[in-house]
Amino acid sequence: MRKLILGIGLCLLVCLQLFSQSVVKESLQFRSEKMGKDIRYSIYLPDGYDVSDRKYPVLYLLHGWTDDETSWLQMGNMQRITDDAIKQGIAIPMVIVMPDAGESWYVNSYDGKVPYEDMFFEELIPYIQQTYKVRTDQQYRAIAGLSMGGYGAFLYTLHHPDYFTACAPLSAAIYTEERMKESLHTTRGELFDRIYGKGNLTEHWYKNSVLHILKDWKEDTPLNVLYYIDCGDDDVLLHGNNEAHELLQQKGIKHEFRVRDGYHSWTYWRTALPSVLEFISKRFNRS
Repeated sequence: MRKLILGIGLCLLVCLQLFSQSVVKESLQFRSEKMGKDIRYSIYLPDGYDVSDRKYPVLYLLHGWTDDETSWLQMGNMQRITDDAIKQGIAIPMVIVMPDAGESWYVNSYDGKVPYEDMFFEELIPYIQQTYKVRTDQQYRAIAGLSMGGYGAFLYTLHHPDYFTACAPLSAAIYTEERMKESLHTTRGELFDRIYGKGNLTEHWYKNSVLHILKDWKEDTPLNVLYYIDCGDDDVLLHGNNEAHELLQQKGIKHEFRVRDGYHSWTYWRTALPSVLEFISKRFNRS
């Protein structure tokens, strides 16, 4: 009988291990007073979160233009990829927050009507820290994103250098002056007018230009962020990412730069995510 009970117990343990999994909560909401509306977000909670007393590192994972808080889940297969990375030991368990940014480009609009960046730092991050079991110090907070979200992730580390320990911009929408001028004559022209103000290159755009900020970055200014930049060799945004890489080199800012075969697509970003999770996990675990 004792052997039978032991055998049943082992079987149950194996079954629990086989069927244990992470939890994703999709399109939740919290009230933003700054934005004057509810902000949607999705969240990934690693296996064991509900029964653990520990606090977890947190990754803010940003979506691209025309996407929303569900895109990394629905098109990016984020949950499966993250589960696999944790099971394989290349990533550690972490909480992943995916907020909706609409067409804000993750910045405060020039006229103050859409203060998305202020909302992110003054409301969203505090809300996540109060609501979920996440670490609150810089060493255990990271940010990543694709396209518009890659730009937002990069920009946030430059505007708030004491918030994140790691940043992984994928195919980041980093615009040179020439590309920005060209964009104003495309379908994005009206959008950028609403965000940065009318005209070619406004003062507000320069304040939110990754390349312009890096050019003016003083080398003795502390920046305790490690970057992982990844952009496809056929991506129309590669030029801006190359310029960011060169400026980081000139300023002596630590980073890794990857140019792989591919273009601006979910296929590319899905293949990038395991390496991003590994990179961020190593940064979380540094002594």
